[in-house]
Amino acid sequence: MAREKDADRSVRGKQGHQLGPEAKDPTRAVVIVPVLTRQPRGEDDSNRPRLSRSADARHDEAVGLASAIDLNPVHTAVVTVADPRPATLLGSGKVAEFADIVKERKAELVIVDHPLTPVQQRNLEKELNAKVLDRTGLILEIFGERART
Repeated sequence: MAREKDADRSVRGKQGHQLGPEAKDPTRAVVIVPVLTRQPRGEDDSNRPRLSRSADARHDEAVGLASAIDLNPVHTAVVTVADPRPATLLGSGKVAEFADIVKERKAELVIVDHPLTPVQQRNLEKELNAKVLDRTGLILEIFGERART
């Protein structure tokens, strides 16, 4: 299931470009909402998002959080993840699919609405050729933006 949304919105890009309302052009972002059907091996329950909310509610919240710092979500998707990969969370096929989307949509930022390890974040940034923020990173960006105002 994937949804697309266009809006004029604008976080600090991969090359350190200013993101947010002061930016000349809004930062183009891809928002991914992974829905894990089982817990990754060796991961405790404390790092896993609660599945009590529907995928649609999580999607809407993730897009709303992105909008809070004036990002332009050029593509959004809810993705079922049956076998979470330690290196990237998503399988290689989904990573390749999102790499194509990032390139086609000229996105500078990918938001993953799930906690990522530093290794997963780095690997996804390499594969997607874009800055990657997990949910926690996005919330910290929002706090940082609000602290300046």
